[in-house]
Amino acid sequence: MGKGILELQLVDAKGLQDTDLIAGKIDPYVVIQYRGQEHKSKIARGQGSNPTWNETFRFLVRSAAAAAADGQRQQHKVTLRIMDHDTFTADDFLGEATIYVGDVIARGVEEGAAELQTTKYRVVLADQRYGGEIRASVTFTNNKETEEEGTAEEYGGWKHSFSS
Repeated sequence: MGKGILELQLVDAKGLQDTDLIAGKIDPYVVIQYRGQEHKSKIARGQGSNPTWNETFRFLVRSAAAAAADGQRQQHKVTLRIMDHDTFTADDFLGEATIYVGDVIARGVEEGAAELQTTKYRVVLADQRYGGEIRASVTFTNNKETEEEGTAEEYGGWKHSFSS
């Protein structure tokens, strides 16, 4: 069984839909999900429809070998859910983008590492209309010793007390 680190570099977004009553006042952030793991970006306060984050997020991949099977690649996806932070009401959904990472994981398992360069991904609104674009890059590094070498503190501040 392969293990490794999936690293996502969240760069920026352009043309996000403004959901606030006062135009240009959205404060976007992104909830990034990969197979039960979740991270949240910083809030791009006052940046409106064209925010910049330049943040990196790491996800532990425990069964990278599964990505090598053609039927499993669709399960390896990163979902970028873009939200508008509101102080006095519930945060608003601004759209979602999906990055399929099965191929980059499979290539990384074979070659030790693989990368998807910074790419624009289409942001889709709840009604499936175009809602702007978001840019991100993805890197996968195959490392069978990931948990044993103590890098687990990057994923929530604790380390497994058992070995696989």
